[in-house]
Amino acid sequence: MGTLRLNEPLIKRAREAASVIARDTQTFIDQHTTVTVERSICRLLGIDGVDQHGVPYPNVVVEHLVERELIGYGAFNLILDAAAAYQLTPQQVAEGIADQSIDLSHIPSFDPLDRDTKRQKLITDAVSRIKRNREFRDQRVEELGENEALVYVIVATGNIYEDIVQAKAAARQGADVIAVIRTTAQSLLDYVPYGATTEGFGGTMATQENFRLMRAALDEVSTEVGRYIRLCNYCSGLCMPEIAVMGALERLDVMLNDALYGILFRDINMRRTLIDQYFSRMVNGFAGIIISTGEDNYLTTADAFEEAHTVFASQFINEQFAKSAGLPDEQIGLGHAFEMDPALESSFLYEWAQAQAVRQIFPKAPLKYMPPTKFMTGDIFKGVVQNTLFNAVTTLTGQRVHLLGMLTEAIHTPHIADRALAIDNARYIQTAFAGLSSEIDFKAGGRMEARANEVLGEAVTLLEQIASEGLFNALSRGTFAGIKRRIDGGKGLDGVYLKRTEYTNPFEPIFSMKEVWPHA
Repeated sequence: MGTLRLNEPLIKRAREAASVIARDTQTFIDQHTTVTVERSICRLLGIDGVDQHGVPYPNVVVEHLVERELIGYGAFNLILDAAAAYQLTPQQVAEGIADQSIDLSHIPSFDPLDRDTKRQKLITDAVSRIKRNREFRDQRVEELGENEALVYVIVATGNIYEDIVQAKAAARQGADVIAVIRTTAQSLLDYVPYGATTEGFGGTMATQENFRLMRAALDEVSTEVGRYIRLCNYCSGLCMPEIAVMGALERLDVMLNDALYGILFRDINMRRTLIDQYFSRMVNGFAGIIISTGEDNYLTTADAFEEAHTVFASQFINEQFAKSAGLPDEQIGLGHAFEMDPALESSFLYEWAQAQAVRQIFPKAPLKYMPPTKFMTGDIFKGVVQNTLFNAVTTLTGQRVHLLGMLTEAIHTPHIADRALAIDNARYIQTAFAGLSSEIDFKAGGRMEARANEVLGEAVTLLEQIASEGLFNALSRGTFAGIKRRIDGGKGLDGVYLKRTEYTNPFEPIFSMKEVWPHA
């Protein structure tokens, strides 16, 4: 592949500034926990289901801890103490809390040795299941293989069983990744619904049972088509870490997981989001799940030409937050998009320059490139042309995850036929353009290089400014997508708590690869 001559000192400065931003924010993250981090720990311990009122047991336990001002000790410690004292499983402890037969503020004495034994088993059971899932995925990819460029399509019927029908059809048509779009506003629920669901607006509920059903269906069709089909869902919103755990337990492969998306586009409190993204990324990292960040969203609210540098800046920040959580480069699927106004002269040149620069700056990342949406008008013939140009840039720059554009964007949720046409378009361009990028040399000092380095320079200026003032202040003044958020505003701040000195989350050092887990 031909390469742009990028300003390497600027790239170094960008990473240094992003590292400062992540380190400064990490100090706050390390001192706090949230209700959903603690609920995710409950789920890792095997707590699931709902009580007689339909309230998920993880919520029952954590609300109990909050009411008794115990959450600062951590759910793991107190559930373990109760399990040792009453000789119960964590699930039975949760059920006891629900029927008020157990109060975690008054736990009887217990045998410390028995507690240590239970501690090791609980950790081992949770970690082993996730590890087995990762090993099974690797085995299936080895056996069946997969395409180098992953064609990604969405299903969004609201009914998991109908989603399964459409997902299988898309896989047979040539899709490699199936993303089950989450129902509208689920990101604002501070609990995870339970069981299989058949109703949803604009998408389907993200539940552990829905994950299990879709994963089983895609395993079946993977065998049929002779390649591994990946499953994607949304690890974002107020339940970010819980959904990461559910995905790890049910072997999802890709998770939408951005450090800033919930703050900017769902008005979730910035402190809550940044704590939650840290543990969720640890879980995804250990599970071998590729995260996909959401820089494409900036370009649907701000001008893609004028604000291109904010995409670079966010990518550098997302990279550093992911590395802080232990994610390797190969799982950091940074996002970007083909979203410039088609009326802009030389827009294809600028889109290509941006995509090529991202590919070179993050060479190991499984980049996810997003199709045109903002300037899709409902003219399906023009839409095909826009998507074809997008497919060309995607192929020429070697993007790893290729979310297909639909010719009916701005008209309706894609039909099965719409996906088939989009897949045919992408495969045609991949075939026709094969080998072309290796024949291309970019003009030294030409417009593409100048554009890429100009945007990079603007990103460095922005990153160094954020590093100087702090990320919280930068978000408050509307640095990204022109959206201003208050540090004490948004949803979910009441779910943030200071850790006590006795606090323990034993999964953190294991998932971040800083500690060997205790095998049974």
